[in-house]
Amino acid sequence: MRPQKPAEVLPSLFPASHWPDKVLRDAPALLAYLDGEQRFRYANETHRRWLGIDPQGLIGLRLIDVIGRRNHQLASAALERAYAGHMASYEGELYNGRERRYAHGNFQPDFDAAGKVCGVFTALVDITERHTLELQLHESEKRFFSAFQHAAIGMALTHPDGHFLRVNAAVCQMLGYTEQELLALDIAAITHPDDMAADQDLLEQLLAGQRESYQLEKRNFHKLGHVVHILLSVSLVRDDHGMPLYFVSQAQDISQRKAFEDALHRERELAEVTLRSIGDAVITTDPQFQVTSLNPIAEAMTGWNSHEAHGRPIEEIFQLFDARHGQPVANPLRAAIGHNTIVDLAGKTLLRHRHGFDTPVEDSSAPIHDHAGNVIGGVLVFHDVSETRSLALKMIHLTQHDTLTGLPNRSQLHEHVKQALATANRRQQRAALLYIDINHFKQVNELHGHAIGDRVLRAFAMQLQRCLPADAVLVRHGGDEFVVVLPHLESVGAAASLSQTLINHGEQTGLDGIAELALRITIGVSVYPDDATDPENLLQHAEAASVAVKAQGQHGYRFFTASMHERARARRGIEIALRQALPRHELSLHYQPKVDAHSGRVMGAEALLRWHANGHELYQPDQFIPVAEDSGLILPIGAWVLRRACRQARAWQQLGYAIPISVNVSPLQFQHADFYSWLDDVLNESGLDAELLELELTERTVMSGGDATTSLLRRIKQRGVLLSLDDFGTGYCSLSYLKHFPIDALKIDRVFVHDLTSDRDTATITSAIIAMARSLGKVVIAEGVETHEQSAFLRHAGCTQLQGFLFGAPMPAARFEQRLAAVD
Repeated sequence: MRPQKPAEVLPSLFPASHWPDKVLRDAPALLAYLDGEQRFRYANETHRRWLGIDPQGLIGLRLIDVIGRRNHQLASAALERAYAGHMASYEGELYNGRERRYAHGNFQPDFDAAGKVCGVFTALVDITERHTLELQLHESEKRFFSAFQHAAIGMALTHPDGHFLRVNAAVCQMLGYTEQELLALDIAAITHPDDMAADQDLLEQLLAGQRESYQLEKRNFHKLGHVVHILLSVSLVRDDHGMPLYFVSQAQDISQRKAFEDALHRERELAEVTLRSIGDAVITTDPQFQVTSLNPIAEAMTGWNSHEAHGRPIEEIFQLFDARHGQPVANPLRAAIGHNTIVDLAGKTLLRHRHGFDTPVEDSSAPIHDHAGNVIGGVLVFHDVSETRSLALKMIHLTQHDTLTGLPNRSQLHEHVKQALATANRRQQRAALLYIDINHFKQVNELHGHAIGDRVLRAFAMQLQRCLPADAVLVRHGGDEFVVVLPHLESVGAAASLSQTLINHGEQTGLDGIAELALRITIGVSVYPDDATDPENLLQHAEAASVAVKAQGQHGYRFFTASMHERARARRGIEIALRQALPRHELSLHYQPKVDAHSGRVMGAEALLRWHANGHELYQPDQFIPVAEDSGLILPIGAWVLRRACRQARAWQQLGYAIPISVNVSPLQFQHADFYSWLDDVLNESGLDAELLELELTERTVMSGGDATTSLLRRIKQRGVLLSLDDFGTGYCSLSYLKHFPIDALKIDRVFVHDLTSDRDTATITSAIIAMARSLGKVVIAEGVETHEQSAFLRHAGCTQLQGFLFGAPMPAARFEQRLAAVD
């Protein structure tokens, strides 16, 4: 291997002494020296190449004469600064007569030995190409920010710390801020708190390089305070070294879309609640007859839950058989969808449960259409027609009919009157109401007992029924009050004739083994449309006419006249007096004991409102409580009752009697937006343990409130307060859906208790209610217990607690406390 020679130094092309000349001559800059009068004393060779001027020809010439007045004016400020003794620079255009260039110049003063400026060194570099690039970049940025500013979609540039760097007009309009107001804010200031965490997490993922961009639906706050729903798209811009510069965000206002989605969601929720609440079973399918949903009743009757059944053929879930021969029955839904019509089951048909047992059913099948009328599926609606269903229907009948007479009860009167008025209006005829009252019927009960009184009422109702035309409806309105609805009235004289007939036959009512009852009847008559055109006023006027007859100490009938407003005035008088009852301390609470069905030990008490003045009861609860509810006074009165009952329960608790006190809550109270706050404040103020307060709610209140009611019930239950369902047994659906409500106890309505020992159907239904309630782990309380026979039946049936006159009438707190002390 040849030895490596030492590195050789290339020979210099020029002697060392020539290098300064070469640099000055060939440097890529215009180098010159100007004396104190701005005359050239030196100019390098580059002037020849750039400006086409012989450098030697420049010597002695003034700068202004060489570069022209315009160029000189552009550089004058920098030159003046240099001649003043300061380093100066200049950047601008430079003309050579043929083309325009762009130059950057540095001017350095030259000082003599005395420190005075004697000249200036100039060095100008051609930066035309760089300047062109800068202009192009500026134009590009200008176009970008013009597009940014005027984009229809909201856009923003945001610093990594969250502050806004730039926002466009669309964002400002979307959120109601000016540009300067938004630039003073950050993301957190305008983001809904519940959405901030998700947004921040995605931003951190961008910063960490875990994603390129993200899209998110979120809520921002408008300047006026309301929420703006936006669809947000975000990406990150980094510098050449990968460091984050800013976020680019695009925002679309989707508030209207969200409103549509919320409305659709509410409609779906309503449909879902409706399907879950009705007493019939419902199954839906797609056009291929594959199951898409079952409501809870359908789940119970088929044995399939909705999740398991989803996607299965309808025949696998809904198996039908002929009741007589046991042969499979074709599913009616196929015919309904095939012919695009409603199809009902023909004949007696059995539905086979998943576990093999059969249930007789009735069915209706129909296609489901989209908005264009296309069939998109089908629906089966069916129900159990076995003894269980009949029992449920009997329960419904009992709640709508008087158990003593079998007549429609007060709850059905409005609907019957409404239908009668509609019929009369359609026929352009009159209709009438007859309000029938048995005078002093209380004396019958006092002389012969309540059992005989009940028999008299049944016989009286039968007497009236025999006299009525076929289209008339007889309703038991109260204890000894009845209403006749006449949808077809030939003349006012016909109403008078019928009234007299009813009086004659009604007063002849008698019972075997009972001396002459000598009943006296009053009837008030109101005529549609002469006296009123709506059910409420028509009934009030008929009642007013009846009162007018009795006010004169007579019996018979009278037609309503405009002067018969005594009862209305009395009702108004109750309202006026009731407004002063609280401030005058006329209202008080009595307490009725609830006892253990087996031991008879007091387990609790129900707080009952009473109205007394000067030791006398002014009005009974069924007189003034409806007035309080109609007038809205039930809210302050109900709040007072709740507060007083909690204080009393706390006082008894401190004495060692820790028994729950139940308070009736009216629908108007319970549905008030602030009810839970009132309840919480009362409990905190009284110091009462929450489990010693029980709220009694009507079944109608619980069943008709929807999701808001269910949510409120759960909040109350979480607070520890007990919940009971008052007057239970008024609907088939409530039995099926009882498990969905956080109810602790059921109170069997006194209408069932009253006829337990005299009506077999009532006894069967009551036993069924108790059994179902106990299977769901509920406490069962029977109210209105007045006889030992009723008590024995209820105890044997499994009732938990009993309440009624048999165990104690409602009493003042002091007497109730004495009873508690006596037990100890």
